[in-house]
Amino acid sequence: MKGLPSFKHGVHPPENKDITSGIASKRFPFPKEVILPLSQHIGTPAKALVKAGDHVERGDVIAEAAGFISSTVHATAAGTVKSIELWPHPNGLMVPSIRITVDQSSSQMRRNRMVPRWQDVKDEDLSKEIAKAGIVGLGGAAFPSHVKLCPPEDQPVELLIINGSECEPYLTSDHRVMLEQPEMVYEGIRIELKALGITRCVIGIENNKPDAIEMMRKTRPADLDAKIQPLTVKYPQGAEKMLIKAVMGREVPSGALPSAIGAMVQNVATAANVAAVFQTGHPLIERIMTVSGRGIRRPGNWKIPFGTKLRDVIEHCGGMTDDTVEILFGGPMMGQAISDLDVPVLKGTGGILVLTKDECKRQDILPCIRCGKCLEACPIFLNPQWMKDLAKAERFEELVEEAHLNDCMLCGCCSFICPSNIPLSQYFAMSKTQLRRLPKS
Repeated sequence: MKGLPSFKHGVHPPENKDITSGIASKRFPFPKEVILPLSQHIGTPAKALVKAGDHVERGDVIAEAAGFISSTVHATAAGTVKSIELWPHPNGLMVPSIRITVDQSSSQMRRNRMVPRWQDVKDEDLSKEIAKAGIVGLGGAAFPSHVKLCPPEDQPVELLIINGSECEPYLTSDHRVMLEQPEMVYEGIRIELKALGITRCVIGIENNKPDAIEMMRKTRPADLDAKIQPLTVKYPQGAEKMLIKAVMGREVPSGALPSAIGAMVQNVATAANVAAVFQTGHPLIERIMTVSGRGIRRPGNWKIPFGTKLRDVIEHCGGMTDDTVEILFGGPMMGQAISDLDVPVLKGTGGILVLTKDECKRQDILPCIRCGKCLEACPIFLNPQWMKDLAKAERFEELVEEAHLNDCMLCGCCSFICPSNIPLSQYFAMSKTQLRRLPKS
């Protein structure tokens, strides 16, 4: 891997991708009911368009975007709306959700949507079609994709970067997308390039996926200016700012968008689903998710309808082992711990990890020994040790203005490397939550 592009600092957690990387994705069976929160994306929750008793077909719009930074929600299975009620969300809150009883006699064919040929759509109108399909970033953040494709006029994008890094341990869903749907990824790239009015693209893939690198090279269209860039295997290589640094050698300024330096990053699965919008007319109602960890009896990669409850996923995958101690949505570094088996999988759920005691860091928390390892690991050069002290003292103004809390992306490198097992990243996440609750001056 010597000589491959990367960024400074970061960590090397055990990859554990071999559990599922060689398992082809399979279609997940439809559950008896799906729960679709109105908030499956960054931004304003969607506005429900249905009521209890309404019959919906798979792919129907059931909630419309309630603003520019919002996203449409579609029925992921045909059935009857049972209720719109508060339901447990992966973020730990109770949020308004549409509960649909799935029609077990339905063929679950998606309702056809009339979509124009993307080649015939004006560049500036492509994002509108993508918005109608409810496409969000599938790398984890779930930021509405149509917003990204409309950068500020004074910040023109010159390079589209496709993120195939998938640096989180265990997760292999993006890996499978590149192996199984490379043509769709390239078609999505064409559409996104047209929407941005540019021609150049770089696909960044960590070097621990040689088969994906080879597949993307083998299927690359001759007329497309797309470079396949192998990257050093290091966490968090797939973070937007880190990927830009590795590929372009540029740093995104504090508080700025990637477009400020001429870049835009999209996930490989997002690109594939953008292509599906125009090839099939299908909105975003399902995705490939990795179900992994030593605590699940039948790990694999599954194409799961959004709204499927966690307990249904676990049951279909053979159930949990007796020594299971934790379940996460996402990877072990940035994933969310789940406390309720009735929470549904969402658009941003790239994986479900069922972890045993041996896979979890459960040591006692010891005093800080001022070793400086957290500073050496932080990929954006913050001082986690100092930030932790400010957080514990609830000195939030200093934490933001002097220690630059807003630049922290909660990647977890500091917590992972800390020899005293101090949950540094959790301190920062709690501080961000507390700051959102404080009255604005």
